[in-house]
Amino acid sequence: QVQLVESGGGLVQAGGSLRLSCAASGSIFSINAMGWYRQAPGKERERVAISSGGSTDYADSVKGRFTISRDNAKNTVSLQMNSLKPEDTAVYFCYARVRRRSYSRLEDYWGQGTQVTVSS
Repeated sequence: QVQLVESGGGLVQAGGSLRLSCAASGSIFSINAMGWYRQAPGKERERVAISSGGSTDYADSVKGRFTISRDNAKNTVSLQMNSLKPEDTAVYFCYARVRRRSYSRLEDYWGQGTQVTVSS
């Protein structure tokens, strides 16, 4: 199996910063993509940022404020969140698309989620 363990998150005032980190472990041959999603109460889960094949992509709502970084050697991904807004309040989930063996298909894995709350 594959486990994604997140750290970071918490409560911050608007305009502040937080950093989320995620480490993947377990039966991993390669990781095709790693990233972050979020889900606010009453809303669908949305992609925040993703790193895949050396490229990164961000949701329009976080461009210029959030930065994703990935360490392929350590199977980790981080999300630096600056200039946080109350609308960034959500549970943030780490995501990884993993190949467990050289011959395996790609599988999606999720972290347990970490709460980010931005007060106004």
